Amino acid sequence: MTHPILLLGLLIITYFSGSQAENAFSQYWEEQIGLPRPPHWLVAKTSPLDLHQTATFMKLMEENELSSHLRSFCKQANIACSSNALDKKAIDSRNLLAVAKWNVAKLKYDSPNDTPLPVASQGGLPFFRESMVKEGGFIHVPDLRDPMSYKSFLPQSLVSKIPFSFAQIKELKNIFGVVDESKMDKYIQDTIETCEKSPISGEQSTCVTSAVDLIDFIVEKLGHHVHVWSTESVEGSYENVTIGSVKLIYGNLFEPPVICHSQPFPFQVYYCHVLQKVKIYAVDIYALKKVNHAIMICHYDTSTWNPNHLAFQLLGFGPGLIKVCHWINENGMVWVKTLG
Repeated sequence: MTHPILLLGLLIITYFSGSQAENAFSQYWEEQIGLPRPPHWLVAKTSPLDLHQTATFMKLMEENELSSHLRSFCKQANIACSSNALDKKAIDSRNLLAVAKWNVAKLKYDSPNDTPLPVASQGGLPFFRESMVKEGGFIHVPDLRDPMSYKSFLPQSLVSKIPFSFAQIKELKNIFGVVDESKMDKYIQDTIETCEKSPISGEQSTCVTSAVDLIDFIVEKLGHHVHVWSTESVEGSYENVTIGSVKLIYGNLFEPPVICHSQPFPFQVYYCHVLQKVKIYAVDIYALKKVNHAIMICHYDTSTWNPNHLAFQLLGFGPGLIKVCHWINENGMVWVKTLG
């Protein structure tokens, strides 16, 4: 039995380690971004590891000894190292249907030909027309959840030592104890495929694997003066909701935003891209339990999209013939440039 004083000491150490990491991120944010403080949901994604813990795990990784300390590493870093942890935290805790298998792929801009249409549409519309979202109307909302919403970033110094490519996927899976053909294996492959795919014409994209890398990419593309939005919650997932207020919050088609989608992976990874001619709306959706303040993205130029894109399969027409909209999922974010 753990002594109460020892347990209290461990809790205090954990608390201050997390606070130290959050303070370091907040300081970097203030140095780079023209806003007083980062959003609370982004701060929550920062790594809880302090400098000493980071150095310890880096040494273990360099000596190929991390596998023997994997449980401790995953717990202290707040990351997922097995599909068991994923299932328990991401699914059992929520009174919703199981995460749809197409959830990860629905925002890709290069959907395969064999995407089964009934599967893609059974849980709501992942893509829709702008005209379908009108105050007082109804719409079937897809799964808005991030299947691994609880995970944190790793520190930049540590994540830079981790292989992140298909060429090194075996080594990557060994680090995190991922079994072949498991759910986590599929998530890893899907995420790396997304990150390594060639951008479409006019698109700029990257995958960021640390909080510092995220801020650096935003500053590189938009400058230091920015604003960021995200969908408030997952309420309305799989429901036929009533649409409340629909407000255009960004309509400058000549200054493209940066859109970042949370990817399923052992640690926090974002796929961020810049696409031309995008409008952003704030939409109130009246779910069964509460109102969700959701962010809707509408793409006004689809001319370079794959003709087999899921949006065209669902809505008809083809590249360049329609505008296509979608929701920003849990932990997703949209950044825009503002005046300094």
